[in-house]
Amino acid sequence: MTASSIAVNVRTALKTAISSVAVNPYDSVPEAPQVPFAAIVPNTPYLEPNLIGTSTRVKINLIITVGVAMYSNNAALDNIEKLVMSILAVIPSGYTVGSVSNPVPLTIGASEILACEIELSTQYTQTN
Repeated sequence: MTASSIAVNVRTALKTAISSVAVNPYDSVPEAPQVPFAAIVPNTPYLEPNLIGTSTRVKINLIITVGVAMYSNNAALDNIEKLVMSILAVIPSGYTVGSVSNPVPLTIGASEILACEIELSTQYTQTN
């Protein structure tokens, strides 16, 4: 049996679900994300171990960083709100969604974006 991995069984699975929304999804930190985007990255704490018998089980805490183009304040705010609501609608069962941060303007390279973070967690059992 092939060993499971957080990259494949958690981040890539979440990226696949998010890709059904009109967004550029990333399952790691992108160097130069194309807007609109959603990047799945570790939160703090990242892994919280729950050892049950011989299985290694952890709670995985993640953040989905969402970004949209900063054309105008009103349009960007409306776009990020719509994008967050669309992402929340496609998060698979088995995930617990926490809070969504306030949107903040960021500069990535030469691009101005409006970004916010969606906190979520899930349970994961390592198989070997």
